Amino acid sequence: QVLQFNTNCPECNAPASTNMKVVQIPHFKEVIIMATNCDSCGHRTNEVKSGGAIEPQGTRITLRITDPSDMTRDILKSETCSVEIPELEFELGMGALGGKFTTLEGLLKDIRDLVEKNPFTLGDSSTPSRTGKLQEFIGKLQEVKGKAQAHFIMDDPAGNSYLQNVYAPEEDPELSVQRYERSFEQNEELGLNDMRTEGYEPEPAPRR
Repeated sequence: QVLQFNTNCPECNAPASTNMKVVQIPHFKEVIIMATNCDSCGHRTNEVKSGGAIEPQGTRITLRITDPSDMTRDILKSETCSVEIPELEFELGMGALGGKFTTLEGLLKDIRDLVEKNPFTLGDSSTPSRTGKLQEFIGKLQEVKGKAQAHFIMDDPAGNSYLQNVYAPEEDPELSVQRYERSFEQNEELGLNDMRTEGYEPEPAPRR
């Protein structure tokens, strides 16, 4: 069931509508997909939020890209997930793209669009060396989408990200999922250090 509610466009502030739907990802969990379309300026957003709580452990997912068919794998990148492609010396911090439910190819396209729009690499603030590095990065990104082998790493301290195992329920030889204990700093970023989970019991009244 798709729920629809009225909102305002984040770009032009004109009245717009947002569609929201709960989707069950096979072998994972429920997620909430929200899509907003603005008829006034044409702006579109597609946001994904986890339908569950923060997991007890963080998750580090590594995919070894070996074939163009890997681009069709479903991918859920939560807003707390960072992305790394070591072969391109590229890192994307958590929150940079928000939550996304797409394919690997779709996420790489979003990364390319984000890099191209970066004001420090394009426009008036660009320099010849920066522009050259940008074009080189985009070229390498296209190679990864085509035939070049590379590692695609997702690190989510909240444990709410997912990359499709095309062999499920069997193990995927190109995919590894590691669960780890979060550091104090990661818990701090997730706001967990200030949460009380114990000690809510009322203290016994003093005897007279």
